[in-house]
Amino acid sequence: MKQKIIRAVSGIGLTLALTGCHSIGPRTVASDRFDYSSAIADSWKQQTLLNIVKLRYLDLPVFVDVSSVVAGYSLQTGLTVGGSFPANGNFGGNTATIGGSAIYTDRPTITYTPLTGQKFLRGLMTPIEPKNIFFMLQSGYAADFVLALTVESLNGLHNRSATAGAVREADPDFIRVLQLMREVQSEGAVGMRVLENADHTETAVVFFRRDNLPPEMLDKIAEIRRLLRLPDGQQQFKLVYSAATGGDGELAVGSRSMLQIMSAMASYTDVPAADIKDGRAMPSIEPADGVARNEPVDIKCSPDRPADAFAVVHYRNLWFWVDDRDWRTKRAFTAIMFLFTMAENTGDEKTPLVTIPAQ
Repeated sequence: MKQKIIRAVSGIGLTLALTGCHSIGPRTVASDRFDYSSAIADSWKQQTLLNIVKLRYLDLPVFVDVSSVVAGYSLQTGLTVGGSFPANGNFGGNTATIGGSAIYTDRPTITYTPLTGQKFLRGLMTPIEPKNIFFMLQSGYAADFVLALTVESLNGLHNRSATAGAVREADPDFIRVLQLMREVQSEGAVGMRVLENADHTETAVVFFRRDNLPPEMLDKIAEIRRLLRLPDGQQQFKLVYSAATGGDGELAVGSRSMLQIMSAMASYTDVPAADIKDGRAMPSIEPADGVARNEPVDIKCSPDRPADAFAVVHYRNLWFWVDDRDWRTKRAFTAIMFLFTMAENTGDEKTPLVTIPAQ
C-alpha cells in the first residue's frame, strides 16, 4: 500500500512539474495578435464614425490613440502531499492526502494617448499635399472616388462643400470631370505618373495616353481638357495648391484637410428632421435641378441598434451606423485611415516607455 501511494504521489508531482515548466507564451501569439488587431480596428472605426457624426452636430471631435499593448501572462503551479502510516494497523489503515493548485493570470497593459497639441492639430487642419492625392490615383484608386473625397476644387471647378456650418452643392462641370476621368481610367485610356525633383520642392504629374484609342474615348479626353482648361498637346503639369485656376503648365488642386474631409462625410449622415429644424445639426444638401444624386458615403440613423453593421455608435440616444453591405462607405472609411497617415508629420516622435515586470 505504501508503495502504491508513493508511486501515485510521484506521478502527480512529475505531471505538475512538467506543466509548470512548459511555456505558455508561444501559444498565445496566434490568438492575441488577431484578437487585439481586430479589437483595435473595430474601435478605430467606431471612433471615426462617432467623430463624423459629432461634426454633423457641430460637436467637438476627440481622438484617442492606442499607443501600445503589452500582454503579460503567468502560470503558477503547486503540489501538497500529506499522509499517515500508523504502526499498529488495529487503529486504522494507511491514509494519504494529495492536492494540487494552478493559478493562471492574464494581465494586459494598454496605453491610450489623447491626440492633442500643435502637431496633431496642424495635421488635422493642414490640406493634404496634392502629390499624395495623385499618388493614390497612380496606385489604382478610382479617380472619381479619391477626388470627390479629398479635393475642394480642381483647376477652378468646385466640389460639394460643407464648411463652417454652410453647405454648397458641387459645380456640374466638376461632377462631369470626375465621371469622365473614371471612364477613361477604367478603360485604361489614360495613365499618370507623379514626379518629384531632387529636393522634393516641386511635383509634377505626367499624363500618358494609350495609342489607337477609339474616337469616343478621344472625345472624352478632349472634354476633360476643355472643362479643366488644360491646353491641348501638353502632357506634364506642375501640381500646385490653389483654389483658383492654375497658370500655364500648372494643375491647381484645392485639396482638403482631414477636418474638411470628415466634415464632408458628416454632411451625408442621416439625422432626424427635428434636429435640423431645431438647429442642433447642420442642414442637408439637396442636389440642384438636373444633377443626379451621387452620395459616396451613407451613414444611417435609427432608434434601435442595427443587426448587420460595419461600424455602429450610440450618440444622442440614437444609433448611427454603416451597413456592412455598403461597400462605397466602407471604402471611404478605409481611405480615411490612409489619409490620416499621409497627414501625419514625419518628425521625430517620442516612443512610449513600457516597463514589464518579471513574474
